[in-house]
Amino acid sequence: MSATTLTPTAAAQPRLRLGLWLETLAAWTLALAWAAPLLYALWAAIHPTGYATRFELFAPLTLDNFTAAWNAAPFPRYMLNSVLLVTFVTGCQFVLGTLAAFVFARSSSRWAGVLFAIVLVQLMIMPDMLIVENYRTMRALGLVDTVVGIGLPYVASAFGIFLLRQTFKQVPKELEDAARIEGCGTFGILWKVYVPLARPTYLAYGLTSVSYHWNNFLWPLVITNTVETRPLTVGLAVFASTDQGIDWAIISAATLLTSAPLLLAFLLFQRQFVQSFMRAGIR
Repeated sequence: MSATTLTPTAAAQPRLRLGLWLETLAAWTLALAWAAPLLYALWAAIHPTGYATRFELFAPLTLDNFTAAWNAAPFPRYMLNSVLLVTFVTGCQFVLGTLAAFVFARSSSRWAGVLFAIVLVQLMIMPDMLIVENYRTMRALGLVDTVVGIGLPYVASAFGIFLLRQTFKQVPKELEDAARIEGCGTFGILWKVYVPLARPTYLAYGLTSVSYHWNNFLWPLVITNTVETRPLTVGLAVFASTDQGIDWAIISAATLLTSAPLLLAFLLFQRQFVQSFMRAGIR
């Protein structure tokens, strides 16, 4: 019986090793494909202009491209606008998403399920399809060419509501009952029980939301007209299109300045980011 048990396992080991090797190879291939543009931008940014399109092992290094990019366009203003935008949008999404997710997670009414299904319909609509109507709305409200006008159409997120609802549904009902016995009201239970247990989800969704709105280009391009309100993505595109000729070294440096905050944030919180999505199972 021992031989019968061990034989299939021994026979399966080569296939398991082959599968693991193929998975590792695929992961490295995808990682290199993702990193190739970033590595090229880094190479072009830290070398003089003439070396942006040719690779030499002992090419001279320089940081002048970053200084030139920073001084060639009002990047401090662009960065401030992007920070204000993602702070405004993410903050509103956290508040509205938390309240809606709590209701959808704990309500026993059949109408809650219907309303939640209607909210999920938003996931099927591409934001770019609503650009014309959103622009008309922002113009009627007098919010064209403002940071608030860029972020207002995104303050409620169906994806954020869905993710938080799935997390809240995993919170044991006994914790809520214990909090009520201790004298907590509805908002007290939400703030002291549900929100702390959902911190990994808030972190993961916050990174997702910040990344999307930090990199969003089309809608900010449509709604903004001046330097005072343009975010980094639009400012970078204007900078690249109005520059005399195409200096790939300076453009690469400007691109790295734009993407550096997001890369740093992901590297710092990548473990929490991955774990929170793994825990948000559908129930």
